[in-house]
Amino acid sequence: KRKISWIIPCFNEEKVIQELLIRINNVSQKLNKFDWELIIVDDGSSDNTKNILKNIKNFPFKLVLISFSRNFGHQSAVQAGIDNCNGSAAIIIDADLQDPPEIAEIMIDKWE
Repeated sequence: KRKISWIIPCFNEEKVIQELLIRINNVSQKLNKFDWELIIVDDGSSDNTKNILKNIKNFPFKLVLISFSRNFGHQSAVQAGIDNCNGSAAIIIDADLQDPPEIAEIMIDKWE
């Protein structure tokens, strides 16, 4: 199976991170012909984002958390995700759900 990497930069996303993870998992389960990994880059959040992510247990596929010591900015967080992913393709979306994870289905169709 080919692997696809989700790359998610986060900054103070404690209010939406659980919903994001549920929706990413749903999309990934639906597209089960691929292997998946989730790279989340916490860009120096000052809220509870990092603690929520550190306490995730039993996520159904590989989850990598990269935590910056301070806020370096969106592009640095995206680049860190790209530098640490192993997929044949990457889906880069913001954690705030302005980019719905479900759009990945269309993106993957076009990629294939």
